[in-house]
Amino acid sequence: MTTYKILGLMSGTSLDGLDLAYCTIWQEGHTWQFGIKKTKSVSYSAEMQSQLKDAILLPADSLLKLNNTYGTWLGEQCNLFIEDNGLEVDYIASHGHTTHHQPKNGLTYQIGSGQHLANASKQKVVSDFRTNDVALGGQGAPLVPIGDRLFFSKYDFCLNLGGISNISFEHNGSRVAYDIGLANMILNYITRKNDLDYDAGGNLAKNGKINTVMLQKLNALEFYKLPFPKSIGYEWFIEEVVPIVESTEDSMENLLCTGVHHICEQVAIQIKANKKKAGSTLFVTGGGALNDFLIETLQQKLGDSAKVVVPSKQLIEFKEALVFALMGVLRIEKKTNVLCSVTGAKRDSSSGVLFLPS
Repeated sequence: MTTYKILGLMSGTSLDGLDLAYCTIWQEGHTWQFGIKKTKSVSYSAEMQSQLKDAILLPADSLLKLNNTYGTWLGEQCNLFIEDNGLEVDYIASHGHTTHHQPKNGLTYQIGSGQHLANASKQKVVSDFRTNDVALGGQGAPLVPIGDRLFFSKYDFCLNLGGISNISFEHNGSRVAYDIGLANMILNYITRKNDLDYDAGGNLAKNGKINTVMLQKLNALEFYKLPFPKSIGYEWFIEEVVPIVESTEDSMENLLCTGVHHICEQVAIQIKANKKKAGSTLFVTGGGALNDFLIETLQQKLGDSAKVVVPSKQLIEFKEALVFALMGVLRIEKKTNVLCSVTGAKRDSSSGVLFLPS
């Protein structure tokens, strides 16, 4: 039995920072097991946050330069983490940071050059997990459902509330997953306009009231009517959501309250449409799971159709980094790590590119 010591890296659309999770991953019979041994979150400086947010606007040569410098920065952060904790690492598995996601145009791009990361960290690296699936006609997203199936199958639904809300569950014998819609992306956009990184615990939103006009506009977004598989990126947020927020004159508290209710209504619609039994369980991770007001509101919207299960803070914050560590292991073993039932690709694949330090 091989036990892999692997460092998973995740940077999400909410632009909070870089998550590092040092994990042990092994297989017992047909069951995959994990241990999260050490974790760290590195907040982005205001300058880096701005660079990543605006990367979509860069000309090609500047974007490629950022790809390389960000890859080197990732490697330096890994080095610090490994040295500070005296870790032995077999591989680093890196998601990178998505700057462009346009599967309908056959492209997706995550910056954080695997070769620069490998050279800076002096470790073997697996990265670029999305490109192959898009080349096979898939959405390239979401990828976390392979972890939901292999690590968290006892729950009926797995919901991630990152910048975007996405869900996965078993449907007619296959794992399906898709982006539901908004999550922290809209909430953080509203708070950052007011020089706050985020609404801790949802306390500001809890003191607000619903702006019914804004809620109606958000609920009417065309994306919500589309069948799965489907996914969205930052481009969609800028084009479709920001104009609604900017055209709504109201207090920060009311905007946040409206955003929370919108997020929860859309999640509840999907759970109610796909639940197979009474008393289903909904396993919630991602930064949104730390928003107490959002979780309370979600349970209210669900009623008795599903029970919300919130795990430990460590798992909430580092589940995605853990799953990319798993995806790295599966790639090394040449096993399926991207499911076509999730992405709509022509076939399952073992995706990711291996980079050796030099």
